[in-house]
Amino acid sequence: MKQTKAGTLSRRALLAGAALCLSGTTANALIKVAEMRGSIDAADLGLFPNASTDQTQTFQAAVNRAVENGRALFLPAGTYPVANLRFPSGTLIVGVPGRTRLVYQGGGGLLARAEGVNNIGLTGLIFDGANRSIGDLTEGLLHFIGVRNLSITNCEIAGSTRSGLLMDRCSGHVENCRISGAAEAGLRSNEAAGLAITGNTVTDCANGGIWVHRWTDGEDGTLVSGNRVERIGAKYGGTGQFGNGINVFRADGVVISNNRVADCAFSAIRSNAGSNVQILGNSCLRSGECAIYSEFGFQGAVISNNLIDGGTMGVSIANFLDGGRLAVCSGNIIRNITDVGPYPPEVAGFGIGIAAEADTAVTGNVVEGAPKFGLLLGWGPYMRNIVASQNVVRECGTGIAVTVVEGSGPAVISNNVVQGSQSGAIRGYRWLEQSTGELDGSQDFPNLSILNNRISA
Repeated sequence: MKQTKAGTLSRRALLAGAALCLSGTTANALIKVAEMRGSIDAADLGLFPNASTDQTQTFQAAVNRAVENGRALFLPAGTYPVANLRFPSGTLIVGVPGRTRLVYQGGGGLLARAEGVNNIGLTGLIFDGANRSIGDLTEGLLHFIGVRNLSITNCEIAGSTRSGLLMDRCSGHVENCRISGAAEAGLRSNEAAGLAITGNTVTDCANGGIWVHRWTDGEDGTLVSGNRVERIGAKYGGTGQFGNGINVFRADGVVISNNRVADCAFSAIRSNAGSNVQILGNSCLRSGECAIYSEFGFQGAVISNNLIDGGTMGVSIANFLDGGRLAVCSGNIIRNITDVGPYPPEVAGFGIGIAAEADTAVTGNVVEGAPKFGLLLGWGPYMRNIVASQNVVRECGTGIAVTVVEGSGPAVISNNVVQGSQSGAIRGYRWLEQSTGELDGSQDFPNLSILNNRISA
C-alpha cells in the first residue's frame, strides 16, 4: 500500500485491508464503527510502522489524540517498539490481524496498562513481550485494573516473562485471541465483574492456562467457553496449584463449557473452593493428574457430559472434611486412566475413574480402564448421601469401592453395570484396605443400599 504525498494512508484502503483479514461479521462491525465515529490513521499523527527506535511517546500521543477526538486509531501492518502504554477511557485500536505487532522494549513495568477506565477496545493486534523482563509492579504483560467494558478480540499475546493477560475486577470479553509462551499463566482474571472468555487459544504456558481467581470467596460469574488450551506446564511444581488448563479459585458461579483442554501437567479443569460451578461438555485429554477436580470448601458443582481420555483420575469431587459437598456428576465418558502420577501418591492415590464424598449423585457415566477403582464412594468416615446409579463400569481394578468405616453416612448403589473387574465388582473398603466380599444385595451395612446391579466377568 503506497503512501500519499502527504505521507498518510488512505483510510478506506486501510479499512478494506483490515476487513480482508477479519471474519465478515467482525470486519463489517469495524467499518460501521469507523463510519459512525470517524477514524484516525496512525500515519496522520506521525506514527509509522517498522521504526528502528522506541515509539512509546509517539504511540501514546496518537492514542490520546484519537480518544480526544472520539475516534478509533487504525494501525497498518508492521512493528511498533513500545513500553508502558496507558489506555484512557474510550480507547479503540484496530490493527491488521497477524501483522500489526506491538513489541515490548523492556526497561519498564509492562507493555500496556489501563486502570479505572471504561470502554477499551483492542482488535487485530499482536502484543509481543519479546521475553524481556517485566518489573515487580505487575504480574502481566498487559494489565487491566477495574476496567468496565473491556473488549479484546482477534489479538495475539506472546513472549511474556510473567502472565500474558492480567485483568483485575474487569468486565467485558476476551474473544478469539491467541495467547502463548507465558512464563506463568496465559490469561488471569481476579475478581471479575462480568467477564466472558470465549473462543481463545492458549498454548505452551509454563504454569497455567486460564485462571479465574478471587482474593476472597464470592460471586464471580465468569463464562469460560469454547477455548482451546494445550501444553500447560507446572514450572513451580507442587501437587496441583499450578499446571492446570483452566483453574478456578474461590470464584462462585463460573461456567466452564465446551472447551478442549489437552496435555496439561496437572488437571485439565480444576475448581478449588468454587461454589455453583458448572463444568459442561469439555474434552479433557492426556491430563498429567486428575482431569476434572471440584475440591475444598465448595457447595454446588455440576460436572456433566465431559469426555475424559487420560489422567490419573477422571473426576474428583472431594474434601468433605473441608466442606466440599453438593454435586451432580453425570453423562461423562472416562477412559485410559493411569496409576502413575507426577508425584508420590497421597490419600487414595492414582488410578481412579470417579471419586465422590458428600451429597452427590453419580449417574449415567461410563468408566473404562481405571486400574484402581472405577468409582470410589467416600473416604474413611467422610461420606454422606451418595447415589451411584445407572453407570457403566468396565475393566477396572475394583469396579465400585465404597467406604465402610464407622461414622460414614448413607449411600445407594443401584442399577449399575459392572463388567470385568479384577478385584471385585462392588466391595467395601476401610481407606485403602479391601474389607468385604461382594456387596450387591448385602444388608450387612444399614447405611448402604446396594441392589439390582448387573455384574459380569
